[in-house]
Amino acid sequence: MSPPSSLPENEAGKAHYHHYPPQPKPTQRKPGGWKSMPYILGNESFERLASVGMVANFTVFLVTVLHMNQVSASNLINIWGGVNNFAPLVGAFISDAYLGKFWVIAFSSFATLLGMVTMTLIVALPKLHPPSCAGQQALLNQCQTPTNKQFGILVLALGFLTVGTGGVRPCSLPFGVDQFDPTTDEGRKGISSFFNWYYTTFTVILLIALTLVVYIQDSVSWVWGFGIPTALMACSIVLFFVGTKMYVYVKPGGSIFSGIAQTLVAAYKKRNLEGEKTMNRGMLYDPPIHGTYEVPKLPLTNRFRFLNKAAIILDGEVNPDGSRVSCWNLTSIQQVEEVKCLIKVIPILVSGILCFTAIIQQGTFTVMQALKMDRHLGPNFQVPAGSISVISMITIGIWLPFYDRILVPSLRKITKIEDGITLLQRIGIGIMFSILSMIVAGLVEKKRRDYANHHNRPDGLAPLSFMWLAPHLILMAFAEAFSILGQLEFYYKEFPDHMKSVGNAMFFVTAGCANYVSSALVTMVHKVTGKHGRPDWLTADINAGRVDYFYYVIAGLGVLNFVYYLLVASQYQYKIQDVVEDSKFDIELNATKK
Repeated sequence: MSPPSSLPENEAGKAHYHHYPPQPKPTQRKPGGWKSMPYILGNESFERLASVGMVANFTVFLVTVLHMNQVSASNLINIWGGVNNFAPLVGAFISDAYLGKFWVIAFSSFATLLGMVTMTLIVALPKLHPPSCAGQQALLNQCQTPTNKQFGILVLALGFLTVGTGGVRPCSLPFGVDQFDPTTDEGRKGISSFFNWYYTTFTVILLIALTLVVYIQDSVSWVWGFGIPTALMACSIVLFFVGTKMYVYVKPGGSIFSGIAQTLVAAYKKRNLEGEKTMNRGMLYDPPIHGTYEVPKLPLTNRFRFLNKAAIILDGEVNPDGSRVSCWNLTSIQQVEEVKCLIKVIPILVSGILCFTAIIQQGTFTVMQALKMDRHLGPNFQVPAGSISVISMITIGIWLPFYDRILVPSLRKITKIEDGITLLQRIGIGIMFSILSMIVAGLVEKKRRDYANHHNRPDGLAPLSFMWLAPHLILMAFAEAFSILGQLEFYYKEFPDHMKSVGNAMFFVTAGCANYVSSALVTMVHKVTGKHGRPDWLTADINAGRVDYFYYVIAGLGVLNFVYYLLVASQYQYKIQDVVEDSKFDIELNATKK
């Protein structure tokens, strides 16, 4: 194979990469800065308040308003949660490749509003939900379930909310970052401050949704509980469009997901090329990167060397001006290295699925437990079951400052590691806490069930304080603080700067897979257990079931997952280690060429 005829022979013989004429620097533009932040953060906050406010108490809504049993309710929540976590991948692709962030956020905000309006109508109009059910009929689980039409309208509402989540979630944060110029000190400081404000407002919204909104739904009215967030969502859309003259609009520059697909296809087509010999004789496609801002190029690495074939230039694949004839036959070194970054973290991503599976139980079966416990704080106030997860949030809020300001500096002196412990160690500790939380949850559920069956009250409540759920929720908070936040930081540091959105997407993919794993486990346990005249572990009457056994199953799978994690983590090389390996690879290539 010879170099392309359009290249001078002396260049083809000396260079390992294709040379291109110098490109002009990206055009600078005046960012919107902080003037546009109230509109962007306002839209994001109201969207979160609407969606989180409904999700936080969704289990209670399905069980008490629609009269679904706990297996059906859990499966619906898990399936919808999985779709919600995969939807941002679609939204990010459409934004990057076609419409841009502004129009995706705008369209998705209207979709969220339609979803909330539909949910409000479901609880406001008697024809859209089953008739109320109480007393002996409720105790015997004889309440009327939703008709096909009623369930279809519910799915329609959830579909609108998914479209909204898929667009707002991946675009809101990057759209805010676009308002600042990262090439200036002022812009970089603004981006850092924006991140702090973004996550601060997100935390505040979570607290409001899990307390005030849930309390209104549980103690005042479902119509008001859904209607207030719906009205706020409408206001957020108006607020978002008011700021249109202040925004900075970055044109879509192509989706990185398209580049990933193109690299895999090109590598497959060239799979029969002789690897090292071809790379030494031929040339690799390495064009300049175009964009609003300069993006640092990724160096060619030695890992997953078979993918390097996708960048080998064959005859007729490059035009005289240096452009590709087909992006599905030839990809750049930059695209090849982006795929390698993704492949490299997949084993770590897989290990996080079962940890997430344990964590999401606090939104389903933990709420079911709370509904059958004494939730009174004082004689006149009863804590809504959907607000139980606040215990985890409070724990995280107390632990993180202590961890960051006290524990990490102390560990740093011992380990000589900047973060006190490595990110992989942090993730592993979180996995251990998720296993412990499931074991404790099983022990507490056995105690709750025994109390309920011993006292045999007409309402099925166990004379046991809901605070017995606190130990496993606190352990779950540590699992989140170590494993989940550790994964976020891991993806952020291990991916290149321009692939941070992909790292964010990986986090949601993990959560989405966990939702489907949880749904599969629930369905399997429901079908397999309960033979010989005994109720299954997850039967509609939680006092007759064995939810504690279900928790132990998750804990057992968690142990196997932890063993798997130890294996993949021990083989993982951090980005800094790869730089050392890459330098050796470059020396080998140069020596071979000489």
